[in-house]
Amino acid sequence: MHAPDGAVRPHYLAYADWLADTPRERIERKRSEADVAFHRVGITFNVYGAEGGKERLIPFDLLPRIIPGEEWTALEAGLRQRVKALNAFLADIYHGQEILRAGRLPADQVLNNAQFRGEMKGVEVPGGLYAMIAGIDLVRAAGADGKGEYYVLEDNLRVPSGVSYLLENRKMMMRLFPDLFSRYNVQPVEHYPDLLLETLRAVAPAGVLDPTAVVLTPGAYNSAYFEHSFLAQQMGVELVEGQDLFVKDDTVYMRTTQGPRRVDVIYRRLDDDFLDPQVFRPDSMLGVPGLMSAYRAGRVTLANAVGTGVADDKSIYPYVPEMVRFYLGEEPILNNVPTYMLREPDDLAYTLAHLPELVVKEVHGAGGYGMLVGPAATRAEIEDFRQRILAAPEKYIAQPTLSLSTCPTFVDAGIAPRHIDLRPFVLSGGKEIRMVPGGLTRVAMKAGSLVVNSSQGGGTKDTWVVN
Repeated sequence: MHAPDGAVRPHYLAYADWLADTPRERIERKRSEADVAFHRVGITFNVYGAEGGKERLIPFDLLPRIIPGEEWTALEAGLRQRVKALNAFLADIYHGQEILRAGRLPADQVLNNAQFRGEMKGVEVPGGLYAMIAGIDLVRAAGADGKGEYYVLEDNLRVPSGVSYLLENRKMMMRLFPDLFSRYNVQPVEHYPDLLLETLRAVAPAGVLDPTAVVLTPGAYNSAYFEHSFLAQQMGVELVEGQDLFVKDDTVYMRTTQGPRRVDVIYRRLDDDFLDPQVFRPDSMLGVPGLMSAYRAGRVTLANAVGTGVADDKSIYPYVPEMVRFYLGEEPILNNVPTYMLREPDDLAYTLAHLPELVVKEVHGAGGYGMLVGPAATRAEIEDFRQRILAAPEKYIAQPTLSLSTCPTFVDAGIAPRHIDLRPFVLSGGKEIRMVPGGLTRVAMKAGSLVVNSSQGGGTKDTWVVN
């Protein structure tokens, strides 16, 4: 909100005036209203780990994150380019493997990756699209010249979640502070479910003129179940569990009160391992026996495709800029965070010597678990992580601790800066790549924390792209 010299940035001027004129008591009251409304709607998140099974609200911050229109236009171009390259990479590694033959990426890093699915080799997918729904995590930090620029922190291509919070946050802000919206031309986001449905219908199997799409959920105990039911309801499609579907003659059907109905597109919110007990985990009660057979036969589309996880693995992340150059013949618009691959002896030696300064992540880790934030860690935590790295260096990457941008956030002590990231949702289907302006802004509610994940106590904000 403020430049280094303390001046309010131009796109925050009207907001700063509003904030100065708004009593803190009013914001407190509105925050309570928001909590009650979110509870009533059922917008909760299941916590795993130490608090296993607990259901709670994701903290919602009433102070929006504002992004100037021209900044978003540049971001949008970079996101389109990146997702296009990632889809090209997935199509290539499951078919010709040209990038591996060219030596632009270590073959063993891909072919021995736990997320590489040999079952997908040679399988044709509609439009050559694997990641129809991508969530790309961005952070803003000071570049080499000291000016703020965006970096891609990670690519989420399996079952990216959080878009329901983006939509509900906007609805809540419009309800609580309609007067604030009159001061800005905020670009809309509420058409996302329409774009998502169009995307799913566009990737239906060839020859299907009026495709039936469903949302496949693991069930009510999944941490993102609210989102699954919300999106199904918003799109006007059925929310199904594995037991609601069956496969006959390589065709997927849904059980209905009117009898079986063919399903053409499955927006699955279920990991690969649990999709089909005949191919993956035989003990899975969540999937659909025979689903992979129907998929290979081209009789049903899975969004996202099986095997997309190899492209969002943290050990593959450092090579995405090279994918952009290889497949598109372009220079990357969005920068990666500089990354040390601990499977490389030089990178390992540097990381071990500088652990207190770095962020170290498990290559298969997610949700903010399995990572070390060096500057915030105790000596004992650093030494514990050192032993874990030495035992299996190939399981880790390391990155410098970025000076992440902050945003004003309403906390118990008043308004204070808190670190944020941004997850735009990028939809690929048919001829174009589309997204709603902005994305889900996640905020680290603890002072000084860099971890924004909901599972680690992070909150969310409404994101405004303004003209």
